Amino acid sequence: MAKLQGKKKRDSYDVVANIVIVFFAICNLFPIYWLFTSSLKNSSDVIKMPPDWWPKTFTFSNYTEVFDSQPALRWTFNSLYVAGLSTILLVVTSSMAAYAFSKLRFKGKMVIFVIFISSLMVPKEVMIVPLFRIAQDLGLVNDLHGMIWPNVAVAFGVFLLKGFFDSVPDALREAARIDGAGEVRTFLQIMIPIVKPGIGALFILNFVQVWNDYLWQLVIGQEKEMKTLMVGIATLMQDLNPNFAYKMAGATVAAIPMLIIFLLFQGYFTRGLAGGAVKE
Repeated sequence: MAKLQGKKKRDSYDVVANIVIVFFAICNLFPIYWLFTSSLKNSSDVIKMPPDWWPKTFTFSNYTEVFDSQPALRWTFNSLYVAGLSTILLVVTSSMAAYAFSKLRFKGKMVIFVIFISSLMVPKEVMIVPLFRIAQDLGLVNDLHGMIWPNVAVAFGVFLLKGFFDSVPDALREAARIDGAGEVRTFLQIMIPIVKPGIGALFILNFVQVWNDYLWQLVIGQEKEMKTLMVGIATLMQDLNPNFAYKMAGATVAAIPMLIIFLLFQGYFTRGLAGGAVKE
């Protein structure tokens, strides 16, 4: 009888919890819904009161105007190139560094790791001026690579992946060495497949971070052709053009790649966050 009452109590709790979760999910998704539907309206319908929750007439002219009047394709390529290459380089360097800190033995390892991780406490905005001076001296202003390299030397990836490498038993590495595998082969063929969920989580987190890195990309990409999609779309918001639907279309174009990336990597993302919390 007590078990039956306990089960009913848990079921009631699950129903209430699911209702609360669905409510907050709708609250979070509504801005995306409003952004997309507004981009398909006329400008006057966007600011209409009371609003039309669903467009009465669909128009795609806002999207064609974005790509006709602005170099949106170039901005999209710039964003994909910067975010993609930055993330790939970060994954490569972070995985190697995390493996070294986790499995290799060398003098001063913990001291170096603490100093390295301490850089997470320094906001990037504090380093904008010296970073810009360095980029200027290296001729990387108005260059996409000037947006890439500062995002490669980030300690967060090492911190995240070290937890995954720590969860891998040392016996696997020792067995590989007994079988004659070198350090590089052990790292690539044994360790990397095991920590793949962590790499997937790092990939999506860093890709989103670099994609939305508005301030640094604004500082480096000063010419119109060198702007990224986020910076370019932001310039539309600053214009005095009252066509709000046109601006909504631009914001939707900037948001769609992020939604696609998340849908592609959501499996790795959820497994990576859950796996990183488990320690042996």
